[in-house]
Formats: sequence, structure tokens, C-alpha cells
Amino acid sequence: MNASLPQAAVNAMGVFEVQVQAIRLEAQGICSFELADPNGHALPSFEAGAHIDVHLPGGVVRSYSLAGDPQDNTKWLLGVLKEAQSKGGSKAMHNKVRVGDVLTVGPVRNAFPMAAHAAHTVLIGGGIGITPLKSMAHALAAQGASFELHYCARSPKHAAFVDTLRALVPPGKLHLHFDEGDPAKGLDIQALLKSPADNTHVYFCGPAGFMKACETATQHWDKACVHSEHFKAPEPEPTDLADGAFEVHLVRSGATIQVGPDQTIVRAIELTGRRVPTSCLSGLCGACVVNYVDGEVDHRDYILNDEDRATCMTVCVSRAKGKTLSLDL
Repeated sequence: MNASLPQAAVNAMGVFEVQVQAIRLEAQGICSFELADPNGHALPSFEAGAHIDVHLPGGVVRSYSLAGDPQDNTKWLLGVLKEAQSKGGSKAMHNKVRVGDVLTVGPVRNAFPMAAHAAHTVLIGGGIGITPLKSMAHALAAQGASFELHYCARSPKHAAFVDTLRALVPPGKLHLHFDEGDPAKGLDIQALLKSPADNTHVYFCGPAGFMKACETATQHWDKACVHSEHFKAPEPEPTDLADGAFEVHLVRSGATIQVGPDQTIVRAIELTGRRVPTSCLSGLCGACVVNYVDGEVDHRDYILNDEDRATCMTVCVSRAKGKTLSLDL
């Protein structure tokens, strides 16, 4: 068994280095990246659904789901789709990262955890959204739990990790749905989720249209049994109300910062020379979550639950509802 990663190798932000051990073409446009500690130490443990930040060439930081087996601490696995409209993340992973490269990663975060003791679990992945669900399949298979997995993709050549999934998912419980670009030919999500069963939990992750269909199909489910993770922020609802300016008080430093109508809190803080950890800048990953101590927050993230929002906010997208906001910074 590998020795644990030395504490000295992990900085105060939970960041450390890994080496790229292998890169594999898993499907059209999708590569997997196998990561390990450069010195052979065990990697930090993670639970199914977790993700890490990856610091890429050019200074870009992006979050990627850990798609491997949570019980295997010798290596991590990422699955990355090369996006046509990439802002630098997936393009850098595919075009610049090579076997042997050392990357800065971390910390491990989980905004998509699995519920314990579910009677049955339904996993529904769309496209590259299969990555966090693959780690869940590993965990459920290891537990001998009852589950099924529905994988929606454009075609067989666009579906990643299928051989591994066939080995993990119980016989007859892996369902592959190929729509050839026409959602009407794919999985009938509404029919699949028509009748909730006691203590059945559903997890879904995928592109925007897929997520909307799943959200609509689960509206009559118990909210505690429905779990999702967005890889991209949904398009905001149209509104006639313009964002206003407000003031942010940083309690620990004593600074007061003005946030303009077209500014994020993160950007306003950065302009003063201070730094807040960020990654997605879309309210999806949790890198920038901070506590607020006063003021009313206009929450615009996609990861915090109601309990979290009582004390925390994502400063990359969320704003003040009033004129002032005090943060524990």
C-alpha cells in the first residue's frame, strides 16, 4: 500500500502536485487523464461525485470531476471533453498537457455527494456528464447497492467509459441511449421518472437541455431525493431589473470595497490587490465560497443548498440585494 501524501506536499490552500501517467482517447472528443503522485504516495481520499481544480498552462484553472474508483488512492481519473467554444480549459487539457507533465491540483471538493442508505439509485448522465456518475457507479458497485445507470450520448462513438460501465453496473441495469442529435429519439426522461419510489434517489449531470429535461421530470419528486450537478451555468432568466452597485465590507481586513453594476464581487476584490480562490467563475464549483456575516444575498449559484445559503455565498456570481454586504474576509 502506498504511503499517504506528506502534509508538507499540500499547501495551506489544499493544493499539491500530480503527474500525468496516461492519456487515453475514450470517445470522440473525450480524453481521460490518469493522475498520480510524482513520488508514488497515496493521493487524498475522495467520495463519489467529487471534483478538483486543475491549474493549467497559461494560468487557467478549471474544475473536473474525479471519474475513477474512490477506493483507489493510487491514481485519479479525469474525463475531459474538448469543447468547441472552450475558453481555455478543455483546449489546454487536450492540446498542451502531455504524459509526464506535472500539474498543480486541488483541493478536493464535493458539491454532488451521494445520499447514504438509498433503497435504489438512478444515475442519468448526458454526454461528458457521465464522469461524476462513473465514480458513483464504482462506489455503488463496491457496496453491492441497487442501482441503474442511463447514459445518453449522440452516438456510440461519443460515449466514453462504456466497457468499464458494463463491468460495474448490474446486468440489465446499464441503458445506453443514442439520439443522433435529435432528443426526441433519445431517452424519454419524463417516462423514466414518472413514478417516484420510496427512498429512491436520482442523480443527473449533463448539458443544459438535458439538465432542464431532468429538472422538469423530477418536479414532483421529494427534493431530498433529487441530486444534480451543472457543468455549465444555465442561461439566466430574462429580467427587466438591472444589477445595482453596492458596498462590500471585508470584516477581517477592515476594508470596504465598492462593487459596480457590471462587476462581480471577486473582480472588485481583485482590483484592490487581494485574492479570492476561483475556478469556474459561474457559481458551479464552490472554489470561491465565503461566509457572510451581515446583509442580504442575491444567491445566483448552482451548488449551495438552503442551509448553506443561510451563512455562505459564492462571490463569483452572487450579489447583494441591498446596498451593503459584510464578508468574513
